[in-house]
Amino acid sequence: MTTTVLILVLGLVLLYFGAEGLVRGSSSLALRLGVGPLLVGLTVVAFGTSTPELVVSLKAASMGQGDISVGNVVGSNICNIGLILGFSALIVPIKVASQIVRVDTPIMIGVTALALALLYDGEVSRGEGIVLFALLVGYVLFSIRLAKKQASDPLAGEFTEEIKISKWGVGQDIALILAGLVMLVFGARFLVDAAIDIAKAAGLSEAVIGLTIVAVGTSLPEFATSLVAAVKKEADIAVGNVVGSNIFNILGILGISAAVTPLSSAGITAIDLGVMMLFALVLWIFSRTGFRITRAEGSVMLVGYAAYVAWLVARV
Repeated sequence: MTTTVLILVLGLVLLYFGAEGLVRGSSSLALRLGVGPLLVGLTVVAFGTSTPELVVSLKAASMGQGDISVGNVVGSNICNIGLILGFSALIVPIKVASQIVRVDTPIMIGVTALALALLYDGEVSRGEGIVLFALLVGYVLFSIRLAKKQASDPLAGEFTEEIKISKWGVGQDIALILAGLVMLVFGARFLVDAAIDIAKAAGLSEAVIGLTIVAVGTSLPEFATSLVAAVKKEADIAVGNVVGSNIFNILGILGISAAVTPLSSAGITAIDLGVMMLFALVLWIFSRTGFRITRAEGSVMLVGYAAYVAWLVARV
């Protein structure tokens, strides 16, 4: 078991640094190609921090571990709001000034409702996966159009401060991207294999492992990004990163995984799906009350997440 835990930790480390390398290299390369910081932030950064979820879900799906694949998406979306934003708001109250974030939050709720409808029967077919991916393409095009119209949005200023062209050349940017991808692939393999072994040894279901250990582990890049942004008082990045990642998790990760291999997730219950929707609604409500997430509201998110994890463990 000790060896398995070490492999799990190694997988998490590789996933974290792999995502960091991919985001930094691709962001710098995009800026060199003339893409604006706002658009880079809304697409490359938000989606890039979700690459651990993507490679882990693809790996699990290819092994026939649908509960881990879907549980990773559902658990990550819950973790992103309950744990990551809750903890960030507890440290520094998060003011939501960006019109883009306010637009994307209802989109996240709509996408979450779609996921509930598709997952209600415990399966996501290849056709449904293709539809989800097509919606992702539409969302990206919408984000591009919105970014051009909202050039003066507060989020644009925050991304301009944070996203810079690297001191290295194009070759180094590409090398960083490739190194990140390699680490993500191996990290996903180690994490999924170790998680399955731990589930069997501890008597836990693959669904619970996917909703907890795997979900939290693959959300580490979002955790780091949002926490640093909150400390620097770049609140819109903290919220925008989570909202964008949650949309990508459903449309991109669930869509691509199901398009490659139809998913069966009988272990994911209606309660798990309901909690994912509840947290999405809570984020929308809290961000609309004075357009800020207070420490008290952050505490509510954290307590809610802790209660959910306790329920997961108790249901085993």
